[in-house]
Amino acid sequence: MWQQNYTPIANSLALSALVAAVPIFVLLFLIGIRRKPAWIASLAGLGATVVLAVAVYRMPLALLFSSVLYGAAFGLFPIGWVVFSAILLYRVTLESGKFNVLKDSIGHLTDDGRLQMMLIAFAFGAFIEGCAGFGTPVAVAATMLTGLGFSPFLAAAVCLLANTAPVAFGSIATPITTLAVTTGLPLERLSAGVGRICAPVSLFIPAYMIAVMCGWSGLRGVLPAAAVCGIAFAGTQFAVSNFIGPLLTDILASMAAIGALIVLFRVWKPRDKFDFGHLPPSKVRHGKGNVALAWAPYMLLVVLVLLWGYRPIQAQLNSVNVVVNWPGLHNLVQRMPPVVAQPSGYAAVFNFNWLSAPGTACLFAAILGAAVVGLKPAQFAGAFKHTAKQLALAELTLAAVLALAFVMNYSGATVTLGLAFAATGVLFPLFSAVLGSLGVFLTGSDTSANALFGTLQQVTATKLGMNPVLMASGNSAGGVMGKMISLTSIAVAAAATSMKREDEGRLFGFTLKHSIFLTLMIGLVVMFYAYVAPQLAP
Repeated sequence: MWQQNYTPIANSLALSALVAAVPIFVLLFLIGIRRKPAWIASLAGLGATVVLAVAVYRMPLALLFSSVLYGAAFGLFPIGWVVFSAILLYRVTLESGKFNVLKDSIGHLTDDGRLQMMLIAFAFGAFIEGCAGFGTPVAVAATMLTGLGFSPFLAAAVCLLANTAPVAFGSIATPITTLAVTTGLPLERLSAGVGRICAPVSLFIPAYMIAVMCGWSGLRGVLPAAAVCGIAFAGTQFAVSNFIGPLLTDILASMAAIGALIVLFRVWKPRDKFDFGHLPPSKVRHGKGNVALAWAPYMLLVVLVLLWGYRPIQAQLNSVNVVVNWPGLHNLVQRMPPVVAQPSGYAAVFNFNWLSAPGTACLFAAILGAAVVGLKPAQFAGAFKHTAKQLALAELTLAAVLALAFVMNYSGATVTLGLAFAATGVLFPLFSAVLGSLGVFLTGSDTSANALFGTLQQVTATKLGMNPVLMASGNSAGGVMGKMISLTSIAVAAAATSMKREDEGRLFGFTLKHSIFLTLMIGLVVMFYAYVAPQLAP
């Protein structure tokens, strides 16, 4: 069994962390400065990580090769599977001509592009995040906004900004339950902790994203809607996470936001107009039956994902899972203190949950939706082929990024970076959020970041005499702000909107500054609970 060494450079944590960060610098340079497409940046980053693992961490080649394949497999399934199915669902509505009806139905709710972004990117996106997660909300919401006439860049950017507040409770609270399993901390306290950290920031996310996209003058015109949306979502997020539990937090919070906006639209509308250059609202009115038919594929998605998340049904679906102890890697790497209390094998278990995966629910929604809207089998086959061609490079990016992340994990480089953050002492509450954000940037998943750094947060907090539940919660809450800059999210957004390849780097540069700012806001909230009002911490 090969033991991880977290200080391979002269037994120095600082020097080792600097070298361990080289793949991250490669990614930032290529996609943020050179504006290279995500697939090129991800492959170059993977190459740098492989060199790092071999030359610095002395990882055996067999383990290295196996970890690359393991990460790539995880990138393609379940993450790539969700993305493919979500885009296929959109193609079904597009090929059938029903997307125009769906678009018109939203236009009749509001013809203001700012309110459409708030309703689709934030509120409806949060609902899909709560049901499915793993890239689905960005894919679905971005395609809807593009269909409404928003430019690919604008649609992708606003969806990435919006897909922050709900991420910690996404996919029926998978990140929170993973954090509880990894750390052994009580699920209810972790749920409350993440809710207390995220809710204050969720309160202003709708206003923030409109201000970013439209400026302060654009925000002033829709400030009542931004306030109503933020209060409804954040208030429900706080209440449900603290007094009910994590599983339904996103679903109920997003439903509250959607309902509040629809009620507001009946009694108020903005006085000004803000032109995004998107399509003017259609004056065509469709019958209620036709509108219901147009929404049917997405309603089927909601119903099926909820059924997929219902525990008794989920148990039946999971009964046909194919669980593989990854050859040449499972428990062949030994994790060492302080990331774990005692030296222990690093598991590598690939769960091929082909039936219970959210992507499969989305696929069934696409198939049933095609039948409902009257799409012929030949047309559905054409939509399937078009989707596969459209997503080829995006799927390559997902595979490369997850391979990069898994090599860093199994070589020990990720832990080196985590220990460097843990060495910040009294500033650790701030950097606990930064660490979570870094984890999501590397893996593209708050669930993976919690599994990666959750125990480290707990162990470090205990050593520093801090609240371990608060620090673990800070990891998950901070992670949501790294979602918008992860290459998986960039790839999903770019693929969903058919964005020009050269715009992917521009999109990363756009979201990077907002990710840093919002991560620091989360860190300050954690600092507040740690030092100013510890009695309010979970």
